Amino acid sequence: MEHSRGDIFATRAREAAEKRERVRRYLEARKLTAVVLTQQRNFAWYTCGGDNHVVTASEAGFASLVITRDRQCVVTSNIEAQRIRDEEVGSGFEVLDYPWHEPGKRDELLRQVIGAGRAASDDGSAGLPLLEPDFTELRYVLTPEEVARYRWLGRTASEVVTIVGREIEPGMTESEVSGRLCGELEKRRITPTVVLIAADDRIARYRHPIVTDRRIEKIVMVVLCARRWGLVCSLTRLIHFGPVPAALAERHAAAVAVDAAFILGTRPGRPVGEIFAEATAVYAARGFADEWKLHHQGGAAGYGEREYVVTPGDTRRVYAHQAFAWNPSITGTKSEDTIIASEDGPEVISTPFEWPTLEVTYGGGKVRRAAILER
Repeated sequence: MEHSRGDIFATRAREAAEKRERVRRYLEARKLTAVVLTQQRNFAWYTCGGDNHVVTASEAGFASLVITRDRQCVVTSNIEAQRIRDEEVGSGFEVLDYPWHEPGKRDELLRQVIGAGRAASDDGSAGLPLLEPDFTELRYVLTPEEVARYRWLGRTASEVVTIVGREIEPGMTESEVSGRLCGELEKRRITPTVVLIAADDRIARYRHPIVTDRRIEKIVMVVLCARRWGLVCSLTRLIHFGPVPAALAERHAAAVAVDAAFILGTRPGRPVGEIFAEATAVYAARGFADEWKLHHQGGAAGYGEREYVVTPGDTRRVYAHQAFAWNPSITGTKSEDTIIASEDGPEVISTPFEWPTLEVTYGGGKVRRAAILER
């Protein structure tokens, strides 16, 4: 599943054509001459996995796509132009560069490609109005090529968490766990975009436990969002040293029951608010009626940790071949993986690898969820 950036278009011509057609239809529907895409997620999506980042922490990249009805160009500085041409977009794009020390030339190039027509951008480039929020919907339905890349990412991320999870020992710090996890991911050219590690009581105290130097005693939770080719996979695992206490086991069983309702309920055409309501009813049936109010439950995934977070009454609908990452939590535990919806049922792409699981039934279906690993 390894790919060099240079042959990205040679091997993904069908996918590239599909995305070009989606944008062309969008231009026609919105009566636009062009769109300018600078955000890393949009660049990765349109270029079938290309990368325009330099600064990891920035949402914006250092190269902009300008897509008109008959042209697709990259506008970037002379610092980035050769790398972008060689490794990120291939021969299907015109690459136009400006001197890095004349940043005003960037807007001139953008305007030159756009022409006199009406355009919009994802970041306000060249003073253009922002794209309507519905532009993100172009990313929702994954192509077969994206599904294949996503499967590799999900499987590999799950394997990495297992490798690190079996190396953790009491006395290690959260930061040591994070370091090992990030190192294993980087070996595989996977970028960790979210790493949350919680030892012992920090699991129950904080829904977003940023990594600290706290030492692990009895239990640790590992939360990961991992990105490659622009796609992001999310998963959570817990490791307990010694037998899991009955009260924690009960809470975890309830959390995975809720997760099963989310996963098995994610079918094409269904309103996501309806799925949300069914899952929160499972919280109540298990005796944890208000726990869902303490943290969001996840939502659509893909070219972002969450393309959107589902809230009560949300009327958006599930598409076939759309990714979701649900993350129900009950104080002290959590259940999370990334799935792809299909007419044949949801596919868990980050399915637990060499990890104990619990088989959960809901609505006539079954799904295996990660149990707490006893060490």
